[in-house]
Amino acid sequence: MGAAIRIDDLTLGYDGHPAVHHLHGAFEAGSLTAIVGPNGSGKSTLLKGITGALKPLGGRIEHAGFSLRDIAYLPQIAEIDRTFPAVVSDLVSLGFWKSRGLFGAIRGIDRSALDEALQAVGLKGFEQRPIDTLSGGQLQRALFARVLVQDARIILLDEPFTAIDEKTVGDLIGLVRHWHAEARTVIAVLHDVDMVRKVFPQTLLLAREPIAWGVTEEALKSENILRARRMTEAWDEQAPWHEPSGHGHHHHHGDAA
Repeated sequence: MGAAIRIDDLTLGYDGHPAVHHLHGAFEAGSLTAIVGPNGSGKSTLLKGITGALKPLGGRIEHAGFSLRDIAYLPQIAEIDRTFPAVVSDLVSLGFWKSRGLFGAIRGIDRSALDEALQAVGLKGFEQRPIDTLSGGQLQRALFARVLVQDARIILLDEPFTAIDEKTVGDLIGLVRHWHAEARTVIAVLHDVDMVRKVFPQTLLLAREPIAWGVTEEALKSENILRARRMTEAWDEQAPWHEPSGHGHHHHHGDAA
């Protein structure tokens, strides 16, 4: 199918300080890719670069045959202002901005799409619930519904399974698999390496510089994970990311990237 996003010698950062160095590669159209790496390794920064929110310090990002309007971006849940006076249907309806504009009226066809999205994420009947009354899992379901109604060809998810219950994780992974089956390009920043191995065929292992990018089994070889950790420890004393031991799941929350 060819590349959906091509990256050429990309360097990204803030205030002139690089957070991602000299990244080369491509996200193939219809691929399902995890971005993993230690805290502060540039994972979230890379997503912001792909959305166009962050301009490259060097190199470039090419979007093959689509515009930035074709990208749906789900930020880390910690970035959502839960005190904003809105109800679930308001939050989900923001996904219609591409086709209606930010202040465009919601039409009958949108109401149907909204109903279907809420049904798909298990929030039917929650339309008028204020978002500040939702649990973490319910809020994440609502954010996934917003992505659903956006109907984007490229979907970027920043730590979509952090701090939510196992039932919600399972349901939302089902949606990710569904998007992949529809040949959408899905890129997710994740910490749970066990989950990555089970669900994501492709992985980019990042430690500010690319360590490995390709088939997940190859990218997550122990020597690559060790190299990522060592590179991180060279510039970050607080690098609590490690390979799960296989005795249950390890969740590491927060990413300075």
